[in-house]
Amino acid sequence: MARTPNKNRPRTAAARRQARGNPAKTAPRQTLPPTVGDWIGAARLRTLPLAVAPVLIGTGAAHVIDIRFHWALALGCLLVAVFLQIGVNFSNDYSDGVRGTDDYRVGPTRLTASGRVPARTVLIVALAFFAAASIVGLTLVIRTGQWWMLAVGAVCIVAAWFYTGGKRPYGYHAMGELFVFVFFGLVATLGTTWIQVQSAPQEAWLGGIGAGLLAVAVLVANNLRDIDQDRAADKRTLSVLIGRRGSQILFTACIVLAFAIAALIAVFYPVAWLVMMALLGGLPALLIMWTYREPRELVVALSVTSLTALAYGALLMWAFFG
Repeated sequence: MARTPNKNRPRTAAARRQARGNPAKTAPRQTLPPTVGDWIGAARLRTLPLAVAPVLIGTGAAHVIDIRFHWALALGCLLVAVFLQIGVNFSNDYSDGVRGTDDYRVGPTRLTASGRVPARTVLIVALAFFAAASIVGLTLVIRTGQWWMLAVGAVCIVAAWFYTGGKRPYGYHAMGELFVFVFFGLVATLGTTWIQVQSAPQEAWLGGIGAGLLAVAVLVANNLRDIDQDRAADKRTLSVLIGRRGSQILFTACIVLAFAIAALIAVFYPVAWLVMMALLGGLPALLIMWTYREPRELVVALSVTSLTALAYGALLMWAFFG
């Protein structure tokens, strides 16, 4: 049975800890200043390959249309993707922290939930990265004259914020995987290709689907790790709804389908068979997913799958360039 939210629950993490009356847990966190490592950890660098992979694929697909390498546009797309990813990560830190969701975490402590950084500061950092992505995106639009892409960028930022922000974040209602597939797969890949050559070839569609599936796999590993804590925090992720076995099956399906798409592309671009080398990361991740005993083991599966996505994107780009 789902837990009924307590409307009288203190809103901030610090207030909740004070209400629990356990100063031994709170004092060290509130007095120790954050380190550079804490800020880097909050940026969640292990997720950045998911931002890079679709840009690589999209750039490769653009080469199919125009053999010239539009390096400046490609770099701009990469900056937009990375800034958005980091912005999402800090936004999640802020939103989950003020909601109290991270009070149940068993993994690394987040900046907001720990009380070591004011929630407003974390929010400002998140907005700064969103602003940086917007500035670079606007530059790309001005350079290419594709003004309708401003609407796409606005939708991306709104979707990034409401993933865990707002009154009814869709990440709390089993829709996070759909967001990741659409925006870190299709939109990022097709957007990269369109900015460079104003076209959306089938290579970009297929590659975007593959990248999106691997991004979903990373999210499933993350949510499976936190499944018990999310239940306690009333966070209804897809993993909470379908359970452990369902999450394991979904993770496996994402990996298998992503590489099946690579095999399909290899029929037309033989170099794409080299994408199967990325299974050197995908197969160990699958093994961990099905044999883990402690939730912390899934952090390794998450990281390995993220690197698998990066290798997948790089090798697929190579195939399109070849």
